[in-house]
Amino acid sequence: VYLDYGTKEQSLKTEKNSSVTIAIPAYNEEESIAATIDAVTALDYPKDKLEILVINDGSKDNTAKIVESVVKNKEGYNILLINQENGGKGSAMNNALRQAKGEFFISLDADSYVRSDALRVIMPYFDNEEVSCVLPVIKVKNPRTLMQKLQYVEYLVNFFYKKLMSRLDCIHVTPGPFSVYRTEILRKLGGYDENNLTEDLEMALRLQKYHYKIEQILGTEVLTDAPENFKAFYKQRNRWYKGSLINVWNYRNILFNRSYGEFGMFHLPAAFSVALIAIVYVTYILSKYIFKPALNYLNDLSYINFNVPFAISKSFEQFSLLDLNYMIMFLGLAIITISLIVLKNAFKFTQERMRTALFSSSLFLIFYPTVLAITWLGVIFDLVRGKRQKW
Repeated sequence: VYLDYGTKEQSLKTEKNSSVTIAIPAYNEEESIAATIDAVTALDYPKDKLEILVINDGSKDNTAKIVESVVKNKEGYNILLINQENGGKGSAMNNALRQAKGEFFISLDADSYVRSDALRVIMPYFDNEEVSCVLPVIKVKNPRTLMQKLQYVEYLVNFFYKKLMSRLDCIHVTPGPFSVYRTEILRKLGGYDENNLTEDLEMALRLQKYHYKIEQILGTEVLTDAPENFKAFYKQRNRWYKGSLINVWNYRNILFNRSYGEFGMFHLPAAFSVALIAIVYVTYILSKYIFKPALNYLNDLSYINFNVPFAISKSFEQFSLLDLNYMIMFLGLAIITISLIVLKNAFKFTQERMRTALFSSSLFLIFYPTVLAITWLGVIFDLVRGKRQKW
């Protein structure tokens, strides 16, 4: 696969078949865990080099029974079910890390499904001794609802952006779906933070703190189940964004620190400012250009007993091209043009067809920023109240 954007990402090959441990933390994942294990056992990689650890984190459903049933049908594979009391994802990952025998350690969320060529594509990047972690593209599996279709577009844009940031060593999150690490480095850093809302983001910041290289590639992918509705989406993103702010604050010594290059001077400060931008977007842009004009219009209608047809006809009569705010129109056109260019390249370099998602892409540009801003406001409100949640 050749993906050209200034530089080329080549299909690399290696003669090595290093041993790998795939850790699958699971809490109440009875609906997806079997398919996740099936995808792992379908990997194009020697069976004797694979160790699969499923950590049942005190599930209250049939997760453990389903795993036991699946294991019976996977002859020849080294699959171990580890049952523990509910301690959170970080605790589950550390349990697996302690028992891992592989030279490389892979996290895989129990609702994600890796492509069969993933290890063949990823492992050659570790021939570069400076690389500590390699990340595949994550895509939304079978987006059906409007919320899932919006996230489908969002994921493509995010991973295209992460690929560009990878060139600058500016990746600040190593996601749960199939991030591949050198086991010795994870152990050297002390394993996962068990009290963290977003242990994957915290681990990436720790890798950056000690100047380990993280590589984002676009040559293979993992599919993941995305929230179907806004309620589920809000719950997921509330935890993500809250953890993001807390972790960036915890690693604030990196902010504007020249020794961390572009990551410290530009990328992490930008990530930290997202919440502020969201608040400004909601409170200023929406109030100035939507809510305030709407209230003024309703007030004007009250003087004519809400005679809407009459008001519309008068508006057309009094309309003049000189009344238009051409500066706002120009800025809006520029933003739309840049957004379309980004979208086009995101679809191209993640090997998706934009023509099949024109409607979703349009809604993504128009409505998704507001959805994210509302979520960020909820996060800020929770932090002010001191509200926290677990995995």
